[in-house]
Amino acid sequence: MMQFKEQKSIYLQIADRLEENFILRVWRNSERLPAIREIAVQMEVNPNTILRTYMHLQDKGIIFNKRGIGYFAAEDARERVLAERKTLFIEKQLPDLFRTMQTLQIPPEEILTRYEKSIKESEDENK
Repeated sequence: MMQFKEQKSIYLQIADRLEENFILRVWRNSERLPAIREIAVQMEVNPNTILRTYMHLQDKGIIFNKRGIGYFAAEDARERVLAERKTLFIEKQLPDLFRTMQTLQIPPEEILTRYEKSIKESEDENK
């Protein structure tokens, strides 16, 4: 079951989670997606909420509906999600990070060192 936060609409939180399925390659480009009712049961929400989520993802060009068959991932769904997430990170989150670094007097070199360490640890875990 998904834990929802009050500051963001439930359908948008679900959309974020479903977009992660593309990033993590749980769902593949051009692949048929689970039925609305199936996702609703998994997320423990009303099917109308999932329909709204799917419509949102369709409006963003990430998925499309084949009438009578179901929803499918776009041919470039993963790339679209990654591009949007990168833009959001660079335009919204990085400025906050930079302000915090400046306020706390954290030099960029320290962040780079920690980033490189994190990458190495991640690679070691995947071996």
